[in-house]
Parts: sequence; structure tokens; C-alpha cells
Amino acid sequence: MPSDKVKNYIHLHFLVVIAGFTAVLGELISLEAVPLVWYRMSIGSLLMIIYIKYKKISLRVPLKVLFRFSIAGVIIALHWITFFAAIKASNISITLAMFSTGAFFASLIEPFFFKRKIIGYEILFGLIVIIGVILITKTEFRYILGIILGISSALFSTLFAVLNGKFVEEYPPSIISFYEFISGVVFMSIFLALNGDGFNTAYFQLSSSDWINLFILASICTAYAFIASVHVMKYITPYTVVLTYNLEPIYGIVLALFLFPESETMRPLFYIGACLIIFTVLLNAVFKNIKKTKI
Repeated sequence: MPSDKVKNYIHLHFLVVIAGFTAVLGELISLEAVPLVWYRMSIGSLLMIIYIKYKKISLRVPLKVLFRFSIAGVIIALHWITFFAAIKASNISITLAMFSTGAFFASLIEPFFFKRKIIGYEILFGLIVIIGVILITKTEFRYILGIILGISSALFSTLFAVLNGKFVEEYPPSIISFYEFISGVVFMSIFLALNGDGFNTAYFQLSSSDWINLFILASICTAYAFIASVHVMKYITPYTVVLTYNLEPIYGIVLALFLFPESETMRPLFYIGACLIIFTVLLNAVFKNIKKTKI
């Protein structure tokens, strides 16, 4: 029988596969990016409140803190909107490769929020990431809109991660996520209500396959993945969790090639650029671990 630690390592990799599968669901669901994210966050909020009530967790937070959660909720909504819009405008491989540029944005944003100096090797790695993006853009220029949206998604994701890094020091992750989800739903609901093609009867008339895929996205890929990742971190170091999650683009691209070989097979230069980006992200995580070990 495998030990608890081995079981949690296997569980962690399963969670990363789920994260990569999110992009596949974005391809399968026929909805445009905004309604897709609206459904995801709405169903996710419902599932999260069920979990909170089951665990008897208090939802009370100061109004000032609620406002900060709301800002983060809008940012994560924009991250998911641009992420799924990038998939619709290009494909899964392009989107996940661009999503990996988040490490470069983190090297610039984290020093501002955490009041630390910019680290030299992070800038060097950032430049290597830019070279990877240039290689991909050069060979896949027909997907330029998807590339721009994918990079925008990475930027919003980094902003969200940095903000959440401050929040989790004071509040339970489930409370943070619930208010962020609700805020995102409110934000998108206002947008859809003001939009001429917003809420109408057709908006809620989805195919059975879309309902199934949306429920999988909101339950397994959102609510479950979040709760399970928190559980795994009780047994595995945060560094290992972060490093493993950097494998998400690899798992996602492999899944995409297996499920959609015709639309996801790219030119060789794309894979060179994507490998350059992903390898740099992993190397950055290793450098950070070495630095922490020395401290």
C-alpha cells in the first residue's frame, strides 16, 4: 500500500491534470467567454456556499475586506474571460503556452505588492520567456488575437494570485473564494444586463452537453479542485505544489493533442517556443527553492 505522502503526490498530479482539462472544457462548451464564465462562477458559488454551510464556517468579514475581495473577484472573472476567449480565438495549445508567461509578470508585480527588490535572474528569465513568445508569434501569427488574450489572461491571473497571497494570511480560503465568485457574478451580470445581447430566454436554453460540461467545469475543475488543493498542501510543501502546477500547460497541451489532433497540431517552432517558456518557469521555481533553502 502506498504511503499517505505518495497518495497525496498522485492526488496533486491529478489536480494538475484537472487544471489542464479546464481548457479542454472551454473548447467543448459552445458558449462565448462571458456567459461561460458567468455560469462557471454562478454554479461554483452555489457549490461553495453548500460546502461552507456544511463546514459551519462564518461568512462575516469587515466591509473594507469585502471590497478588496470584490476587486479580486472582478480580476479573476477577467482572467477566466480572457482565458476562454483566447481558446475561442486560437486554440488550447496557444492559450496554455501564453498562460505560462504569468511567471514573468509575477517577477514584476510581486516586488511592488510585497515591497521587495526585483531579482536579477527573474528579469533574465522574463526575457527568455519573451523570446519564447516571439518564436510562437512568428510561426503562429494567424492566432495573434488569441496570443494577446492569452497573455492578458496570464497578467490577470498573476494579479489575482498576488492579491490572494495577501488575503490567505488573514482569512480562510473558502471564504475568500466565495466572495470573489459572487463579486465576479455580479460584475458580469451588470455587464450582460447593459449589453443588448444580455439576459434573455435563449441565454438559459443550453444543450444538454453544455450543461454537463459546465457542471463538470464548476464542480470538479473549480470547487473540488480548490478544496482538494488546500487539503494536499497539508501534506506537501507549498513549493512542490507550485512547481507541480507549473506543469499544467504540458498536461493541457498533451490532452489537447490527444483529443483535437487536427486543430491542435502546431508547427515545430511553436513547440520550441512553448518548451522555452515552460522550462524557464520550472527553472525559476527551482531557483526560488534553492534560495529559500540557503536562507
